[in-house]
Amino acid sequence: MKKIVLIGCLILCFFGCSQQEKDTALLHREFFDTMWERFDYVKDSIDIKSETSFDLSLKIAFTDDYTYNDFSMVFTVFTGDGQPYRSKGYKFNLKDKEGNWNVEQKEGCYTFVLPINRDLRIVDAGTYTFQIEYRMPITPLVGVKELTLMRN
Repeated sequence: MKKIVLIGCLILCFFGCSQQEKDTALLHREFFDTMWERFDYVKDSIDIKSETSFDLSLKIAFTDDYTYNDFSMVFTVFTGDGQPYRSKGYKFNLKDKEGNWNVEQKEGCYTFVLPINRDLRIVDAGTYTFQIEYRMPITPLVGVKELTLMRN
């Protein structure tokens, strides 16, 4: 009986680990006191083994302390030698003209899933760094709780 339970646990662990490999988060950051300092780039590196493509989105949570109606950022992908591979600026509307959030508040935050890049192709194997930099006029940026770059 113990062998059956052990085998069952091993199978569950195997499937659990397989699901973790499918985790879509490429980078994640939580901000202390919901403050994002200028030049505090959110970045992480990943190893690319062969040609691949990414559909990317940004999941970002704001608190009521965020005073802007929009969010501007630059998303850059760097090659292993630090050269920019792709870079693009984005501006997302978060609130309507009256200053009301475009999503409902849940657990004290307004969480958006914003499209970043569709079919980002990387043809050469190597280490690539994904970086997010905010482009807002006042620093530090107050009211950002956390963000996650996700592979869809």
